[in-house]
Amino acid sequence: MKMNKIFAIASAALLIVACGPKGEESKEVRNLLPKQSEVDSVSYLIGIQFGSWVKGNNFGDVNFSEIVKGMKDFINAKGTPQDSTFVEQFKVNPEQMQEIIEGYINKRRDYTAALNREIGEKFLKENQNKEGWQVTDSGLQYRIIEEGNDVHPEGKDTVWVNYKGTLLNGNVFDQNEDIRFTLNRVVAGWQEGMKLIGEGGKIQLAIPSELGYGEFGTRGIEPNSVLLFDVDLNKVGKFVEKVEEPAKKK
Repeated sequence: MKMNKIFAIASAALLIVACGPKGEESKEVRNLLPKQSEVDSVSYLIGIQFGSWVKGNNFGDVNFSEIVKGMKDFINAKGTPQDSTFVEQFKVNPEQMQEIIEGYINKRRDYTAALNREIGEKFLKENQNKEGWQVTDSGLQYRIIEEGNDVHPEGKDTVWVNYKGTLLNGNVFDQNEDIRFTLNRVVAGWQEGMKLIGEGGKIQLAIPSELGYGEFGTRGIEPNSVLLFDVDLNKVGKFVEKVEEPAKKK
């Protein structure tokens, strides 16, 4: 039977914590067991690990009483997963767990993506009318705080910047000072925005999801998220194409 690895680890750990001798052992043997305080600590850490999995996979508001019931049912089940009748003891067949969980996660992802798109579109519609904000043909919104000099980055140029990246809910997802980037290796909206100012310039960007991380998102950034940036362009290093020396005649 194929079971989710984390579920199997958590269940095995709970089995170790919750199950044991029923009082028939000698006092010397019983004293080898972890103390109640150790059982409590391990139980709490199992909860943290399981909580990390739940949160990391965007499960939303799960039913904790059903989680506990499922764990207890597994611990109290007769036999082993190798037995043909083992799965009949559960409310839901564990052999279908991967399929059911993936279906649930996909629905949660679709919901999150649709919600973020709805919120993002509303924000951008309102933001474009605020004082000082402008919109490019691609949909990038920007507000120049300082123009900077005449040295503008482009293509494969290197930029040295201070920046802070924020989501619409106010969470800062990235922040750095005097860090170096190759311009063509960052998201499209950021590339476009940097070209609008020169060295010493400062700019604010509101990047639509299609110019950011799109419908898939990335670590710490949900699908269809609008990205807000405050950027100081400290320095531009112009890209110089290497010229190959002609081969020397032998």
